[in-house]
Amino acid sequence: MKVQRRKFAQILVAFAAISLVAGNVSVANAAAKKTITCYKGTVVKKVTATSPKCPVGYTTTKPAATTATKAGSVAFSGTYKGKISILFGDGNLIQVTKVDGTGTGNVSGLTGMSGTASAVPANLCDNFDGKGVITGGGNSLNLTFDSSSQGCADSDSAPATITIKGSAKITGGSGKYAGASGTLTVKGTFDINSKGIVNSSESTSFILDLAGNIITK
Repeated sequence: MKVQRRKFAQILVAFAAISLVAGNVSVANAAAKKTITCYKGTVVKKVTATSPKCPVGYTTTKPAATTATKAGSVAFSGTYKGKISILFGDGNLIQVTKVDGTGTGNVSGLTGMSGTASAVPANLCDNFDGKGVITGGGNSLNLTFDSSSQGCADSDSAPATITIKGSAKITGGSGKYAGASGTLTVKGTFDINSKGIVNSSESTSFILDLAGNIITK
């Protein structure tokens, strides 16, 4: 009976020894492994092994952080000259059906101007609605006259000189001005020489100064 107990005790000791050795081997193996971080563009992978290597196409060098393009401000100041076509309608309606002008100055290459406008003046000074586009070099800028803009006549009958003043909001564009914003001050003049008979039209010269800052994305 004592012999059996002694053998049983020896078996337990052997089992404990094997367990301890196995545990030490596992710890040693775990200690031998290491983890690396691999990068491929915006994809990140972690590799764990005794001799870890990144998959084909990956590198352990972390890509440089990219920063978003900051918005910029472009100073703008130019004078546009050209021709406008005016159509006279019922109820004092005056429509500028076409604008064709050329700009000089600090206009960032936007030398062409086109646009339309309309007004129903009841006083010598009145508000008007107007939109325009200035273009050049594959880029464009969209302008919309805001509610502060007015046209003021120096006479209640033709011939008369109309003075334009106010602000034009930048409502986007194309090319390097895609998504642009800002406000430009507007000053200018044009003459009305005809009597403004309903359904008649005339073409006359204009001059328009624009100044301000273009906020780019």
